[in-house]
Amino acid sequence: MSTEGGSKGGELYGEIAIRNNELERFENRTRVRRYTVEFTCPEFTCLCPRSGFPDFATIRIKYVPHEFCVELKSLKLYINGFRDQKIFHEDVTNRILDDLVKLLDPWDIEVVGDFSVRGNIHTVITSKHSKK
Repeated sequence: MSTEGGSKGGELYGEIAIRNNELERFENRTRVRRYTVEFTCPEFTCLCPRSGFPDFATIRIKYVPHEFCVELKSLKLYINGFRDQKIFHEDVTNRILDDLVKLLDPWDIEVVGDFSVRGNIHTVITSKHSKK
């Protein structure tokens, strides 16, 4: 019997890539000026730690690189790694910010978690960090 996607009952290659992911960076090659990098992740999911129901959000990341930039594939896998985690909206947004600050040490960074309406409430969390 053939299985779709090449899995024989084990993890799929995408699941393995997400599980083994580490955020990666590369050297900022344009240090003659400050510039802004923006990412939008419109299909973010995680789980509510109280109900177990899925939460959906758009995550927006905006930063001014100093010495390093984030590698996009690693960021994609990192973001997808939240899909099975039970985590509050505030914690998601701040964890992403903390992990990117630790990796990149940017001049400025802002992470916005714009969560879909649940129970008639729309939640937007904004976390910021700037070098001193």
